[in-house]
Amino acid sequence: MDPNSADTLHDFPPFFRVHKNGKIERYLETDFVPPSHDPTTDVQSKDVVISPENAVSARLYLPKSTIPNQKLPLLIYVHGGAFSIESAFSSLYHNYLNTLVGEAKVIAVSIEYRLAPEYPVPACYDDCWEAIKWVELHAGGQGPDPWLNEFADFDLVFLAGDSAGANIAHNMAIRVSLDEFGSGIKIVGIILVHPFFGNGKPDNLWMFICPETSGSNDPRLNPAADLDVLSKLGCNRVLVCTAGKDGLKERGLIYYDAVKNSNWKGEIEIFDIEGEDHVFHLFKSTCGNAVLLLKKIVGFMNQNLLPSVL
Repeated sequence: MDPNSADTLHDFPPFFRVHKNGKIERYLETDFVPPSHDPTTDVQSKDVVISPENAVSARLYLPKSTIPNQKLPLLIYVHGGAFSIESAFSSLYHNYLNTLVGEAKVIAVSIEYRLAPEYPVPACYDDCWEAIKWVELHAGGQGPDPWLNEFADFDLVFLAGDSAGANIAHNMAIRVSLDEFGSGIKIVGIILVHPFFGNGKPDNLWMFICPETSGSNDPRLNPAADLDVLSKLGCNRVLVCTAGKDGLKERGLIYYDAVKNSNWKGEIEIFDIEGEDHVFHLFKSTCGNAVLLLKKIVGFMNQNLLPSVL
């Protein structure tokens, strides 16, 4: 792939480029894997279709439980990838969710949403919102998926994501409070790992994949630009995770300070790991710092549980 080719109209390495004929070419292929029983973590997974017309689906994860009729915290996870690459069905995220679910003993819904630029923003937000509303259908125990009906505790729901997925998770927590949303589920907290936010400066990728944006201070990109909207976060707790060598670390800190300075009444904490790069935990999942980050996220989700449930 030659980024200097005369055939290239738009180029956003390392994600994708657009040819003059309209063809979109991604720099890296996604390694898809099927759902399975993971022998290492003893976690089961399966795929579900949420919206056939919009190609919205999800991979569900269920940990091994030793307690009959036990209700588990519910994690709704949004993968990263600059809104334009990766998948809930990739080996990278499949392996991570197996590990996270196995350690935290939560049931998880990992959302497969439509990617830009074929489907410009806000398609990703709309798809993830549709997935959340689908999850809510199960709150009375009569939804289309038996795992969620039987095992999910809808009073202990968490939204999480990394990079662009963290951006989406934040925006879903805002939408919970702004849009018409039933009382069937309670978003207790959101977990933002190495979040992709703006800093008020022009962002060429965002401008291309979100043609209807208001600009670099669009609150979906730069939450700190509108503290009034930020104060409406529809959860009780926020965990922001940053990494010392991550070029996006400063934006995570800006977000943290903005939430603290807004009128939001919840609790926010920041967890920084020095010496690591952006989403290092996905690529070096067994290193000491990845284990440290995993324990922090697990503890955040489990801090309100009784010892008998852990």
